[in-house]
Amino acid sequence: MKTAFWLLLSCSLAHGAACPTGERKDETTLIQIEERWARIPEQHDVAALECILAPDFEEAGATGELIDRSQMLASAAGYTDRHSELSEMHAHVYGDFAYVRGRAVTSGGTQPTVKSRFTDIFVYRDGRWQCVAGHESRFP
Repeated sequence: MKTAFWLLLSCSLAHGAACPTGERKDETTLIQIEERWARIPEQHDVAALECILAPDFEEAGATGELIDRSQMLASAAGYTDRHSELSEMHAHVYGDFAYVRGRAVTSGGTQPTVKSRFTDIFVYRDGRWQCVAGHESRFP
């Protein structure tokens, strides 16, 4: 029985890490998630974004479009030369619900620099925070 357990464990580790569990229900954890999200294009780590975004994720984009999880994952894979700096981050936790507001300045590559404010809404499911909705507003 022990051999089967270790074989199963080693196979699962060889195929990539699972999403984190046991995350704390506090503001600091949510800010860290947002910062990890901002680094995903630079680190080519779309798997990390798969853990952050809930299956039912949807965002209202800066130009009014609705972006679902699959579209967000595809766009993250395509922006490998962009860098985002986050500031004015404020997280608010209400039990298993939370939201984060902040400001992002995204630059690099062939695209112009983009300044935006965002709000991301999270629920605590399966021992971790998952983003279910977001909204982005751009400004000059």
